[in-house]
Amino acid sequence: MRSLISPSFALILCLAAPLLVHAVPRSGVDKQSFGKTADGVSVDLYTLTNKHGAKVKIITYGARVVSIEVRDRAGKLGDVALGYDDVLGYEKDSSYLGPIVGRYGNRIAKGRFTLDGQTYTLATNNNGNHLHGGLRGFDKVVWTGKGSVVAGAARLRLTYLSKDQEEGYPGNLSVTVIYTWTDRNELKIEYSAQTDKPTVLNLTNHAYFNLAGAGVGDILNHEMRINALRFTPTDATSIPTGELRNVKGTPLDFTSAQLVGARIEEKYEQLISGAGYDHNFVLNKLSGKLGLAAEVYESTSGRMMRVYTTEPGVQFYSGNFLNGAIGKQGLAYPRRSGFCLETQHYPDSPNKPGFPSTVLRPGGRYTQTTIYQFSVRKGRYRER
Repeated sequence: MRSLISPSFALILCLAAPLLVHAVPRSGVDKQSFGKTADGVSVDLYTLTNKHGAKVKIITYGARVVSIEVRDRAGKLGDVALGYDDVLGYEKDSSYLGPIVGRYGNRIAKGRFTLDGQTYTLATNNNGNHLHGGLRGFDKVVWTGKGSVVAGAARLRLTYLSKDQEEGYPGNLSVTVIYTWTDRNELKIEYSAQTDKPTVLNLTNHAYFNLAGAGVGDILNHEMRINALRFTPTDATSIPTGELRNVKGTPLDFTSAQLVGARIEEKYEQLISGAGYDHNFVLNKLSGKLGLAAEVYESTSGRMMRVYTTEPGVQFYSGNFLNGAIGKQGLAYPRRSGFCLETQHYPDSPNKPGFPSTVLRPGGRYTQTTIYQFSVRKGRYRER
């Protein structure tokens, strides 16, 4: 049979074939330099890409999420995570953009706790309290990274050894955090740690999200639902009182989807003291079991984010103290231009016997998993 393809067209197809192959995104991990710290320590940038071309970028300084590029309803990629273009931006950062925070994420009252009859004094850095690991927490150290592709998904393993008495904590603590970026647009974060002395531990990721795009306006029109009937009210210094209060009848009721900005200025004592939302919610799930924590929808982009975790709580922070710092691509991050959903044990648990324990002992192993899943919806609550 005579060929219907001319020799010249066949040659074009042969020449174009390699280009066509390379045009199809493939899951992978790319490593490059992100510069050096003021101390001269090299910082690496890892780019995790899935088969849809969506990307997550993470640096070894603070094990920080630098960017998350996912598609909107028109199919256009956009960055939904706040961050900086260089190491200096992160070294100067006071808002905890994107890092793993520890040893203790959130607050410990007056920077003190007692364990097995011994009182430990920690660095204080927030209204006389200890916040996010202290003056030089896990967000301010360089982790060791190793990228790979496992079961078709891009993966980054980060490790850090926190030495005995670092920021006042007892025990040499070996920490591993694994970021996996799947073809389902899931950023899976798996944490594990072991210690050689009894200590307390509460790790979380402090990424700021804006589903319209990082640096694109505020987050007040995002629709938020949190899977929690109770929250832990706080005093004037953001330390939990120990009460588990019902959200019903309060501006903290997100059991059905609500605009973040709908009630944020109400004269409710909890919103006044925190200058907006900055509260731990008690999740309607068993601690240790992976379950839904929250979901957020942004109508202009159509982007949706669901958060799943094995942790008993999630801190919803509405970016009340973002100060207009200049971030990636010269864009400013003013007040409430990003939000956080920090999966965690409750704040000040070492001083609250009624809260789930955060004690880790030799021979034991700390583990937890959190997943940020991104998708697109055509309209209000209708998934594509």
